Amino acid sequence: MHASNLDHAKVMRSAQTPAEERLWYFLRAHRFIGLKFKRQKSLGPYIVDFICMERGLVIELDGSQHGDQVAYDRERDVWLARQGFTVLRFWNHDVMNQAEHVLERIRQAVEAPSPQAPLSQAVEGS
Repeated sequence: MHASNLDHAKVMRSAQTPAEERLWYFLRAHRFIGLKFKRQKSLGPYIVDFICMERGLVIELDGSQHGDQVAYDRERDVWLARQGFTVLRFWNHDVMNQAEHVLERIRQAVEAPSPQAPLSQAVEGS
């Protein structure tokens, strides 16, 4: 990890957006179905908004600025997928106004069988 990424992640944790604060309220301290999430985590050349290492899940919140950086986000998502992570993206507006829907989508993602899991494990987890 790059020292500058670690420093930047620390600054971002102390300057969360209202949407990040709202989602973090639900994800922190194992509140969300007992899973451990971290926020503003440095991962390779990137900093992800939220991550659940045990489920290989990255959650990104996008504001209006992301409309101008579609190619960058796509490249980033491809890199994360190559590292074995599933990336979920939500608009800040949805987190603020439809938190239940966002949390349900996250729940579905963490409870879905892993595509790399052997079939017997996927069936047992159902």
